[in-house]
Amino acid sequence: MPDGSTAPIVLAFSGGLDTSFCVPYLKETYGVPVVTVTVNTGGFNAEQLAEVEARALELGAAEHRTIDARQALWDETLRYLVMGNVLRGQVYPLCVGPERVTQARMALDVARELGAQALAHGSTGAGNDQVRFDVAVRILGEGMKVITPIRELALSRDATADYLEQRGFPVNREKAAYSINRGLWGTTIGGKETHRTDGVLPNDAYPDTTAPEDAPNTPETLTLRFEQGVPVALNGEALSAIEIVERLAEIGGRHGVGRGMHVGDTILGIKGRVGFEAAAAAILIPAHRELEKLVLTRWQRYQKDHLGDFYGMLLHEGQYFDPVMRDLEAFFSSSQDVVTGDVAVQLFKGSARVLGATAPASMFNTGVATYGEENTLWDGRDAEGFTTIYGVHALLAHRARNAR
Repeated sequence: MPDGSTAPIVLAFSGGLDTSFCVPYLKETYGVPVVTVTVNTGGFNAEQLAEVEARALELGAAEHRTIDARQALWDETLRYLVMGNVLRGQVYPLCVGPERVTQARMALDVARELGAQALAHGSTGAGNDQVRFDVAVRILGEGMKVITPIRELALSRDATADYLEQRGFPVNREKAAYSINRGLWGTTIGGKETHRTDGVLPNDAYPDTTAPEDAPNTPETLTLRFEQGVPVALNGEALSAIEIVERLAEIGGRHGVGRGMHVGDTILGIKGRVGFEAAAAAILIPAHRELEKLVLTRWQRYQKDHLGDFYGMLLHEGQYFDPVMRDLEAFFSSSQDVVTGDVAVQLFKGSARVLGATAPASMFNTGVATYGEENTLWDGRDAEGFTTIYGVHALLAHRARNAR
């Protein structure tokens, strides 16, 4: 370190090109041990985690740690994304952005344990992740120094690949052409096509989903059980929310479900575009929304639509620690008291179509009304009076404007 300390640097490590560059760069530049930390917020199996650890040690890390943070991620953010039916721009389910807060927090725990004077990450200077990491560290880190080699040096992916190859570390150039970020809630894909507004990612850029045209020719129907807004069973089998999300990602991926492209406003104020695949979110959010339609009042749903969008915007933009987020989460939790029931979803050739839902607290009450014909709450005279009064405000406005 510049101050002469031999305390290690802790590096948030994914095993991708940018964080791979950071290991030898930090060792050479600062002359201290580098401890790599992979905070597993989903998207890795045991074999892949072992490969990430081997890669870190090969690159020169003094030590590597893997932390399973999937449950923490679900508890802290993902369950509220389901409760809020959050889709940014009505399209994007915030695949990996929410993970950065959890990853930063747990990497900081390791840094404190080791007495590290700096936490490093591989974010670029153009994206949103740098803001999410830095804000989390500033709030939670109590003066912890942040080092961001890619941002500080303004390096391209070709430059980082060259650096590693010059030091004898192999780089898969074809794989490095795309920036892949996997997580429990989905995967983001960046490449040359996402740098244009009309670029289309090739099928082989999507790592975990079948191309819809190559998906099975037979539909598959799933039944999801929710209790107070949380998924608790799949096809009658009781499972944890994490298990359900992971199974839906695998099942939906086979059917080509969850692929998409999103254009949106970045935290830094420019437009950005990203590809994604998020099969579990593409199944769970429409299913949960349909169940809510049965059990919530119109004004609950109206407020939730607005607040869900607001919550997603703040979470996406690195504002997880603002107290308003806890207020919104309390609202979502309160609204879910009656969101219990079963939803059938059909998967076919890239689509997840909700077939129907049932709920003990359903307001779709055939005991009150024979829909389209009769009801027991009012008669024809009541309906006639209601229609007369209901349009008065519009009638007065119409007359006033046409009298000028």
